[in-house]
Amino acid sequence: MAKTKYVIVSGFLGSGKTTTMIAMGRVINKKYGKGAIIANDLGAKNLVDADYTRTADIDITEITGDCICYVNEDLVAHIDRLANAGADVVMSDIPGCGIGALDHVYIQLKEKYPEKYDLLPFTCVVDPVRLRMILPEREDINLPEEMRFLLDAQMAEADLIILNKIDLIGEDEIRRDVDFIKKAYPEIPVMTMSARTGEGVEEVVDYLMAHTSPAEHREIGYGSDEFNAAEEKMCWYNRRFFAEERDGKNLDFNQVIEDFIEAIRDELIATKSNAPHLKLFAAGEGEDFIKCSLLGVDYDIEYERTLDQKYSGIAIVVNARATCPSEIMGDAVDEAVDAIKAKYNLKCRIIFTECFGFADEGRRNGGRASRYDTLEEKE
Repeated sequence: MAKTKYVIVSGFLGSGKTTTMIAMGRVINKKYGKGAIIANDLGAKNLVDADYTRTADIDITEITGDCICYVNEDLVAHIDRLANAGADVVMSDIPGCGIGALDHVYIQLKEKYPEKYDLLPFTCVVDPVRLRMILPEREDINLPEEMRFLLDAQMAEADLIILNKIDLIGEDEIRRDVDFIKKAYPEIPVMTMSARTGEGVEEVVDYLMAHTSPAEHREIGYGSDEFNAAEEKMCWYNRRFFAEERDGKNLDFNQVIEDFIEAIRDELIATKSNAPHLKLFAAGEGEDFIKCSLLGVDYDIEYERTLDQKYSGIAIVVNARATCPSEIMGDAVDEAVDAIKAKYNLKCRIIFTECFGFADEGRRNGGRASRYDTLEEKE
C-alpha cells in the first residue's frame, strides 16, 4: 500500500499559507492524485481559512484549539481520515506565529510511523512585506521587535523556502529577496511563486513531490526566552456574527465590510496597536462570497474576492492575530461593530466570540478556569 504523502506549510502571519495550499492542491489534483488540507488554529472552529477553503474543490478538515505540534494523535487521525477518503497528499499549516513543528510533528511521525507516511520537504512560505523585517536595511513595518525572531526561526526550520506573492513586486525586488534568502539560509532551497495568480506553483509542487524531508533536528531557538517574548506579544480574536438590515433592505455588504475593517484599523491605530493578520469571510448565495485580509494598520485591504450581489443580511466571520493585549483587540472589534450598526441600520447577532492572549490563563482548556482556590482544613 502506498504511503500517504504529508507536508507542513509554515510561514508568518499573512504570508499566504492557505492560498498556497489551495493553489498547490489544485496542481496535485491535476497531476498527482488527490490533495487535502488540514487547517490548524489555536482558536475554536470559527475560521476564515476553513470557510474559504471549502469554496475550492479540495477536501478540508480542521484541528482547532491548539497547534498540531501538541496533538500528535489527533493529527494522525485527521491525516488517516483524509487518506481513507482518497487523499494521496495531505497538507497542513501551523499558526502563523508557530515554530517547532519539525521536531514535534515531522520527527515524531518519522519515529512512530516510519512505514506509514512520506514526509515531503518542510515548507516555509514568506511574503515580501514580512521579509522586510529581517532584510539588511530592516524596514519598520510597525510590529514589535520580537516578531523578527519568529520569522527568522520559521525560515531556518524549513527544508524549502517559498517567496510568495511575487505578483506584487518587480523583478529587481524578487532577485534581491531571493539573493538575501539564499545568503541567510545557504543550505535551504529557495523557490518563487504567486499562489494568487498560479505563477510558479506547478514547479513548487513538482519539487515537493520529487523530494522528502530528512526530518532531523535543527536548533532554531524553540522554547527560548526570545520565543516566549515573541509569543507573549500575540493575541487571537475570532468572531462569527450575523449582520442584518433592520428594515430588510438590501445592502452592498462589500462596503459594509470595508467600513468594518477600516473602523478596526482606526481603533488599533488609536491605541498604538497592530494586527499583522486580520481575515474576513462572508458567504452569500451559491458561490457568491467575499474574502479579504488586512496585513497590518499600514497596508491596504487585500481582496481575494468580493460579493456580486446585495443582501439584507449576511453571516460574517473575522479572525485576527494582533500584537496587543487581548482586551484591546476585543474592544476594537466591538467598537467597529457598533460603528457599522449605526451607519447601516444593522442589528448584529453574535454567534461566537473568542479572544485570548497566548499567555492568558485558561487558554489551553477551552477557557475554563485553570486556577482553583483550595480550602485548607482547619484544625
